[in-house]
Amino acid sequence: MTEEQLHIVLNSGRISKSKIDGLVLQLEKKPQLALVLYHEVLLEDKEGTFNASWTFDHLMRKDPSLVLPFFDDFVNGLSELKTESCVRPIAHVCEMVCEAYFNKKRPEFVQSITDEQLEKIMTVCFDWLISSMNVAPKVFAMTSLYYLGLKFDWVHPELKLVLEKSYTSGTTGYKNRAKKTLDKLAKLGV
Repeated sequence: MTEEQLHIVLNSGRISKSKIDGLVLQLEKKPQLALVLYHEVLLEDKEGTFNASWTFDHLMRKDPSLVLPFFDDFVNGLSELKTESCVRPIAHVCEMVCEAYFNKKRPEFVQSITDEQLEKIMTVCFDWLISSMNVAPKVFAMTSLYYLGLKFDWVHPELKLVLEKSYTSGTTGYKNRAKKTLDKLAKLGV
């Protein structure tokens, strides 16, 4: 698959889950196209479509380390995202990155991701959490912020304040994740 072929597939109308799966298999063999795919996500966000973001999320589920060669581009593009259809899968990728870094302590993540990059994820996750978006990006942001608070001590108290303030007005899914996160924070003494 070439860059041009990827662009054509992503811009040929809504693509099915099975087509996404096939595309992910091809992209796994050409990891250099992951950056091209991310640039497509940024373009789609401006157009209000989401084939690239959905594909990017599924590719990262297979191997989140594929984002590492262009991680600086990735984190710098996060604050540009506005369309919820694009934010949701990218928020999920942020959660996967935080899990790989903090929970699984994968050396390729711990050794290559800088504190500055983690801070950019932290900033955008707080933005997503307090925004008017639906529950999914908020849930992913909540989990990412929990992990980020393991390194940046000011994050957990702020996260707790946001969750306590927004808990009563949240959806059932939001309340469920918020309760679990607040319980984890309580175990840490926050």
